[in-house]
Amino acid sequence: MLSAEYVVGLVDGEGSFSVHVAAEHSVAKRRAKVEPRFFVKLIERDKRLLEELQAFFNSGTLYFQRDDRPNHQHCYRYEVYNREELAMTIVPFFETHPLRTISKQRDFLFFREILARVRRKEHFTETGLAGIRVLQTQMH
Repeated sequence: MLSAEYVVGLVDGEGSFSVHVAAEHSVAKRRAKVEPRFFVKLIERDKRLLEELQAFFNSGTLYFQRDDRPNHQHCYRYEVYNREELAMTIVPFFETHPLRTISKQRDFLFFREILARVRRKEHFTETGLAGIRVLQTQMH
């Protein structure tokens, strides 16, 4: 069983909070697409650790990522993209157990704010979507 401290260290080193904002979408044309995601990516032989992380959070999905480039290895990616799981599991965990690296903590704070705005459906207005894009561009 993983400890909270171990999870914080793992995410500090190998995790990422990201938000994809579809460039071609606008509120006027069609539904704006904003995708917040939390993930940790490790080489194939460390898959068991990601399975333990998935069990720790009791959420998310594991994906295999093939990489045939020279000097690269196949990987597994643990990812949480479900907004409810992000809001009810991932965000509260990292609020209670802050990340130690300044850049990762900063990304988390932007991520948390964007997720809150999406949950309030602000991305369905031009002003809200623009505000989300400003926050997203400040992420690492």
